[in-house]
Amino acid sequence: MRPRRAVVRTASALVAALALTAGLGGPAVAAGETEAGPATTGTGPVTHEENDRVPEGSVWTQHYFPSSDRSGTRLHADVLLPEGLGRKEKVPVILSIGPYFAHAGQTGPEGWTRTGPSARFQDFIEGTDLFDRGYAFVMVDLRGFGGSTGCLDWGGPGEQADVKAAIDWAAKQPWSTGAVGMYGKSYDAVTGLIGNNLDQRALKAVVAQEPVWDMYQYIYSNGVPRPNVTGTAGAYNSIATMPPMADDDPEYQAAARYEDSHPECLTENSAGYRISDQRDEHWTSRDLARMAKGSDTPLFVTQGFIENNTKPEEMQEYLDNHRGPERGWLGQWDHVRGGDRVGDGRLAMGREGWYEETLSFYDQYLKGIRPTVRYPAYAVEDSTGAWRAQRTWPVTERSVTVPLGGGSYVDDGGASARAALTASGRPAPKAPQPAGKWDMENAPATEQPAPAGLAAELARRQHAGEVASSFFVWSKPLREDTRVTGTPQVSLTARGEGNVMLKLYDVAPDGTAVMFDEQVSLVKSGRMSVDLKATDWTLAAGHVLAVEIGSIQTGSWRDTPSGETVQVRGAQLRLALDDPADDVATPGDRSPYLDTYLRQYTVDLPAGPGTFSVVPGGRA
Repeated sequence: MRPRRAVVRTASALVAALALTAGLGGPAVAAGETEAGPATTGTGPVTHEENDRVPEGSVWTQHYFPSSDRSGTRLHADVLLPEGLGRKEKVPVILSIGPYFAHAGQTGPEGWTRTGPSARFQDFIEGTDLFDRGYAFVMVDLRGFGGSTGCLDWGGPGEQADVKAAIDWAAKQPWSTGAVGMYGKSYDAVTGLIGNNLDQRALKAVVAQEPVWDMYQYIYSNGVPRPNVTGTAGAYNSIATMPPMADDDPEYQAAARYEDSHPECLTENSAGYRISDQRDEHWTSRDLARMAKGSDTPLFVTQGFIENNTKPEEMQEYLDNHRGPERGWLGQWDHVRGGDRVGDGRLAMGREGWYEETLSFYDQYLKGIRPTVRYPAYAVEDSTGAWRAQRTWPVTERSVTVPLGGGSYVDDGGASARAALTASGRPAPKAPQPAGKWDMENAPATEQPAPAGLAAELARRQHAGEVASSFFVWSKPLREDTRVTGTPQVSLTARGEGNVMLKLYDVAPDGTAVMFDEQVSLVKSGRMSVDLKATDWTLAAGHVLAVEIGSIQTGSWRDTPSGETVQVRGAQLRLALDDPADDVATPGDRSPYLDTYLRQYTVDLPAGPGTFSVVPGGRA
């Protein structure tokens, strides 16, 4: 179907054309609608001229259909079709599935005076001229949210059944070509990953911006709870109980109040987050990275390596398990969309062309239109702010495992070092206090810098032969620029009980250091290995890589210090390395958040005695 300009038609003329959309599981429009036009609820078919909440160039209808797990859950969909679509014309479908499409607002009431479809992805609709380019846009409420019944099920089997049902439903509608693409950011990017894992023939492409790759990782780090262990549960319980609009149709209103008569939904949701064991079925059924094994849906992802919300944990596992075509924008930004701009007008990701490239991706896989621009499979911004093109990610020229040796630390949360700083007359550092409640879309920073001066004080105490809250191991200075990419891993043997924190620092010759990767874990008996976050960080010639092993010292986790001395031996660091000299440049500007991150995470940490080479064999 070729692109066309919108053709104005009245709602009454569209009734006959859209009557066929009743289809599977429910009516196309609310009860009370007649051939003369929509009821006072305005549920459809409605044009922009009749309701300014409907995007220009589209016509809005609502639909209800069952989920695929035979639970009795009924899902609600807002459908936006190109205005002027002929009775026998068909278009491919862009589908978004999530908790943020309620008519009253995304995460809370937004002050609307009348009901209408969510404006969550209005930027995408306008940026792509989606309806003029011949696509439908469908927004489906996950169970428990908006106009859908059922108990919310954060990334679990119930939501997976909802995604399956929504894809099937969208593909089978009389106005659909049967080709479905998914689009989302954050939570509704997670449902895109779920869609890929389900391996449904109708799903032709997925665009997932800043997703969570494994639901457990958003709540726990190897048994250590994050600050949002209770906050996320509370946030989604709040969204699920958001009241409907006064003019929503009766079925929507009843579904929106489902939790009033099913309070167990909220209790069960909260209980799931309290399960800390990653091996529990609650979490293994939500391990999206593992479940991606063998999947082949064309996938376009974005990920900020220094994300303060949905972090790049298990991203490499997911992409390694995925076998289909891939496209990606990866770089040094926080929780933003491809087309977002910061206050001064700069693009938050620093790269032009998000909407054009996304639409080209959909055109290729949903319409079979050959791209007219040769886009790189991966466009990657490293820590210098430079962009490069790659055929895949990560590109690893050399994998090394370097010895870190051993040491001891007191699992006291940095208390002794803080006390030493206070005694020296310097201002007493305070650990940041995490906020109480948030959702994935609007979360405050869950990763927070350690108090100023703490790293230098810990290193000073180590040099003095004391056992402090952590110890450091330094590399020899690098002889050439070297990129650390992929997912670093630390393995060690520990004796004692408590927590272990692992951090990587880029130490400059002047003694300033940037903490660029970290992870924590409960101390486990025997040999243990911990994957850090995926990263893409270039260490300049003359710089030193420092590794910190010790107690958790920030507000980024809700750990309980044991007070014990933990002895570490046989520690090793596994790294994937790449040579920046081989980079193939691609257009892109420095993302604005990179400088914010550098300001927050640069500390004083002079290099100590170099005990290992990052690149064994004489290059470092």
